[in-house]
Amino acid sequence: MGSGAMRRRLALGVAVLAASGALVLVAPGGALAASDGLCAGRKVKTLPFATGAVHVYKRNGYVCAVTLPTQPGTKRTMSVSVQARGNRPVVDEGRFAYRAGPVTVHAGHRCVWVKGAVARDSVSSGWILC
Repeated sequence: MGSGAMRRRLALGVAVLAASGALVLVAPGGALAASDGLCAGRKVKTLPFATGAVHVYKRNGYVCAVTLPTQPGTKRTMSVSVQARGNRPVVDEGRFAYRAGPVTVHAGHRCVWVKGAVARDSVSSGWILC
């Protein structure tokens, strides 16, 4: 095989890798709503409310939560928090277009309190996963 053919194959390989990397970077909003993929573990709870939902995951004593709006793409005030009983809450809040969080706490076998909000609507779980 000549050096020209090798260069063409190498260039093709680099182009394919660059294109696949670009696809990963482009996929935020819609792909997140479908599979989350933001928290490790298994989904143990979904807390829906009028403008969004909080998805709660658990793995090896860690609890993770993320708030997703029902209509992503427009920046608005969002928040998510997880508090293990006896500890302070871990919070992510601000103006986001696609999600608040993820936030993770080590809960062990303790109960957790999860809160989430999108715009003026919110949800609060009370003590769960005890």
